Amino acid sequence: MSDATVLTPAPPQIRRVAADDGGARIELSGTWNLAALADFVAQLRPQLAEYARDAGCSWDLSAVTALDHVGALLLWRAWGWRRASRLVLKPEHELLFDDLAKPRTLPRPRLEWGATTIALGQKVIGLLDHLFGATALLGQVMIDAAGLMRRPREIPWREISANVFRTGAQALGITAILGFLVGVVISYLSSQQLKQFGADIYIINLVGVSVIRELGPVLCAVLIAGRSGSSMTAQLGVMRVTEELDAMTVMGIPHTVRLVLPRMIALAISMPLLVLWTDIVAILGGMIAAQAELGISYRFFLSRLPDVVPIANLWLGLGKSVVFGALIALIACHFGLRIEPDTESLGAGTTQSVVMAITAVIIVDAVFAVMFSDVGSFR
Repeated sequence: MSDATVLTPAPPQIRRVAADDGGARIELSGTWNLAALADFVAQLRPQLAEYARDAGCSWDLSAVTALDHVGALLLWRAWGWRRASRLVLKPEHELLFDDLAKPRTLPRPRLEWGATTIALGQKVIGLLDHLFGATALLGQVMIDAAGLMRRPREIPWREISANVFRTGAQALGITAILGFLVGVVISYLSSQQLKQFGADIYIINLVGVSVIRELGPVLCAVLIAGRSGSSMTAQLGVMRVTEELDAMTVMGIPHTVRLVLPRMIALAISMPLLVLWTDIVAILGGMIAAQAELGISYRFFLSRLPDVVPIANLWLGLGKSVVFGALIALIACHFGLRIEPDTESLGAGTTQSVVMAITAVIIVDAVFAVMFSDVGSFR
């Protein structure tokens, strides 16, 4: 007999024989492990289920040469997830069935209050840190601006004019498109409702006040926060990556004078001009839609507009835009100066800058709306 024949394990076998007490006995023999059962499990499972239906039969596993958890689990499932009432098996196989007989209880999910509290606390601490950092940066800018007022020759005029061109002149196209579409949409949707009540003339009030007082400044600020604010943050972040900021520090050039202050002044100058431009284009779009939907002529629209929209709304919108511009530049520069010298921090800082700038614009606009609720009311 060859060695291969000797080492080949016996396949799993099962048979039903008559017991001495007149009942039936199920005898198992061979190898009942994962390797041996792989080819026989399909035919053994129905046999085991059929024999297990007879509650009076006994089970004899003393002839089983090898048994692992897979074989024991196969038998356990056939017995209805419990131990057979009359079972004979080798002592070394007892542990397998004792382990299966242990009660299985799923652990209750624990609420990670500690981890949630820690994460929330970290978010609050991070927000306060950014708030204190931005406040400190604003204070330093004001101190440097007061010093430059006594030395006008040192004011970075070139940086201011360059930023006015980038944030203002180059944004005229996109703000015009935005304003025109907003004016058309507001006028068109409002006209559909006003026609039902015969109040066509009030389209001038709706378009004028909504655009000049709120939508013009807010939408323009949101657009500039995403366009110019992200650009400022990315510029300062690249300077951090290329170690230009460190070089300026070594040479004694303050970041606030050359980088932060010019951007804040430039955006505070260009924002009201952009808002005024956006208001004009938005009202033009509203006039076109009003003429197309309600038949209101352009001359009547323009002659009626100063009567129903007090000039205080325009000054309020322009005043808000100055605050919006300086705030967007401050937040953009704050996040730009905090970027670490790696590309991942650059992307994350730019995203946070845009989100925080837009959030700050909306919060400040809400404060203005509450403070000046009685200013520029309808006549």
